[in-house]
Amino acid sequence: MEFSSRARQRHARLAGDRREQYPHSLQFYLEPPTESISLVEFESFAIDRLRLLKVVENLGVSYVRSSDAYKTKLEAELRKLKFPYRALAEDDYEARRKDHISHFILRLAYCQSEDLRRWFLQQEMDLFRYRFNELSDSLMQKFLEHVNLSFEAIGEDLKNQLANELSASTPGFTLPKVKEQTFYKVGLADAVDLFRTRRVFIKDGFAYVPFKEIDVIVLNNYRTKLSKALALTARSLPSVQSDERLQPLLNHLSHSYVGPDYSVQKNTGKISLEQIDALSVKSFPLCMRQLHRALRESHHLRHGGRMQYGLFLKGIGLTLEQALEFWKKEFIRGKVDADKFDKGYAYSIRHNYGKEGKRTDYTPYSCMKIIMSNPPSQGDYHGCPFRHSDPELLKQKLQSYKIPPSGIAQVLELVKGMHYQLACQKYFELTHDVDDIGFSLNHPNQYFTESQKLLNGGRELKKEFNNSGNFQQKNNSQESINSSSTLTSSNEKADTELEGLEAYFTED
Repeated sequence: MEFSSRARQRHARLAGDRREQYPHSLQFYLEPPTESISLVEFESFAIDRLRLLKVVENLGVSYVRSSDAYKTKLEAELRKLKFPYRALAEDDYEARRKDHISHFILRLAYCQSEDLRRWFLQQEMDLFRYRFNELSDSLMQKFLEHVNLSFEAIGEDLKNQLANELSASTPGFTLPKVKEQTFYKVGLADAVDLFRTRRVFIKDGFAYVPFKEIDVIVLNNYRTKLSKALALTARSLPSVQSDERLQPLLNHLSHSYVGPDYSVQKNTGKISLEQIDALSVKSFPLCMRQLHRALRESHHLRHGGRMQYGLFLKGIGLTLEQALEFWKKEFIRGKVDADKFDKGYAYSIRHNYGKEGKRTDYTPYSCMKIIMSNPPSQGDYHGCPFRHSDPELLKQKLQSYKIPPSGIAQVLELVKGMHYQLACQKYFELTHDVDDIGFSLNHPNQYFTESQKLLNGGRELKKEFNNSGNFQQKNNSQESINSSSTLTSSNEKADTELEGLEAYFTED
């Protein structure tokens, strides 16, 4: 693009203003963005950051945060999504702008409940820790000045005077190392974590913190500021919710799934009804296996279960005709006769397939939608077993499925940490005897598809495959990362689609 001399000067001046807006590649996100952006850019930025935070969560569970593998994979994701990584050149304005705006968008989306706030705070803390520790010493110092955390460095005379105490109180510091390292005099309130773990020397109400430990102080400061900011943002939500353009986007983001929507299924018609029992054991995620078992035992599912399981079956390839036959056969074995089924349930199934009402092609539920919306009540079997089941009942269920004790312990530890999708991913690994599944689990239909690929040696499911029982059930090992799925906004589409369907699918 060509510029006139005056235009070039103006362009240079704007570039200078931009660099002043983001003087550092890292920030505490204290000031919200004030510029105008399009709704397309709004959603694009938010989805990219959400995908980044999902990777941060997965990597944090699968790798030691200080390991080379953790750093390499996270840097690769930052590069791919065009967020600031390490210390980029001064002209990385677009990456810094995206980082700034996307943080505040997700802050709006994830301030709406305690669970959402907790998840967002943890992932943002882990991301900040990585980025801060990747800075050089000089850039760390520059950042500390930028956020007004310029702690007082003690002089050489005082350091020599306290050398023995500093060496004895600071793990890993010999006397020669003490003399090489810069120490900061920090108020005890800012160094509580270091004091609690006995990693610093304390005297007269001050902690003497080595430069290499300063990240703990900075992270505590960031956590306090972000936690307060989330609480304040939650209070101002009513004014945001009044904006009809933003509220649907924010609700979508807090339940967001980034991947294929499974509304168009290339396996349509390749699954026979006779296969479903065997497939439920071998290739269904625990939520769908639970629903299938409840349906077979009680010959009925309530509204939430029919919605969740019906759309899943549609996604794995059941045709409308098969779905009508499947549900009718099961329901008439219970308290529903054929006439009542045709009048009360068949319409809703056809509606599910886009053959009634608005003729909308409904999409199967993603993991986030199942976890975050419509929790099950007494007599329900829908929802996520890792999120909604009592841990002891979940343990019993896993034991009944022959999961080894060591595997159950790993699953329950992930559940305790509220990593529900990673717990499901661990369940996949334990039931398929794999160490590295090579994908990040975000959707029940993704679970089924990946299971079939693995069990069939990478081949597509064949119509003539009927003897599902020949598969061997296996057990053992660990979670893995990195989704190759393309980004979509499928949940937003699904949420609007379901407006009409809810009314048709409410009879118990």
